[in-house]
Amino acid sequence: MIFQHLIVGMFQTNCYLLGDRESGKAVLIDPGAEGERICAKLRELGLKLSAILVTHAHFDHTTAAWTLKKQCGGEIYLNSEDRNSLLQVIFGLAARFFPEIRPVSPYEVDRSLAQGDQLQFGAICMEVLSTPGHTPGHVSFYWREQGILFSGDLIFAGSIGRTDLAGGSFQQLMDSVRAKIFTLPDETLIYPGHGPGTTVGMEKKHNPFFLRKSG
Repeated sequence: MIFQHLIVGMFQTNCYLLGDRESGKAVLIDPGAEGERICAKLRELGLKLSAILVTHAHFDHTTAAWTLKKQCGGEIYLNSEDRNSLLQVIFGLAARFFPEIRPVSPYEVDRSLAQGDQLQFGAICMEVLSTPGHTPGHVSFYWREQGILFSGDLIFAGSIGRTDLAGGSFQQLMDSVRAKIFTLPDETLIYPGHGPGTTVGMEKKHNPFFLRKSG
């Protein structure tokens, strides 16, 4: 297997490239910017892009998706609950930072994601976990065989995603983490949308948002 971690864009978004050497298929998670650079990496590795998996619709996780689809192929996957954010508020904001983004209508999604979906790309198999809170349609991708979770902006090392943007809910986010993330094995590796990686066990023990207050 091939695993590449690319930090892209002004918001230092973690973009993850997964490749199956045997089938030549590749998957990208959260290509937030620098589409040309990511395409070049795919060509360098000799991989064909099968899918672009998006944890949520914020522009720092989605902006390069359509460049990649056009230049390298692959279908774009996003939870339909985030479609309104994609087509309205988020891309309006993105246009301020990325002038190449003009009309909203071409920025469509090929497939919607839902809790429990099993996504298979060669030897790469992802389970979709519905984890709203940061956005209404936020999802995480669990690669059970490898013991890896791609958490987007749900949970970070020692922190959580912000919930003060449109559609955010602090209580939903906390419930999502407790129900969907903290029920995974402690040794599960968490690869978040920003910052360093961590583990489920580490966050259960040390993340200040989940520590019980004494007294």
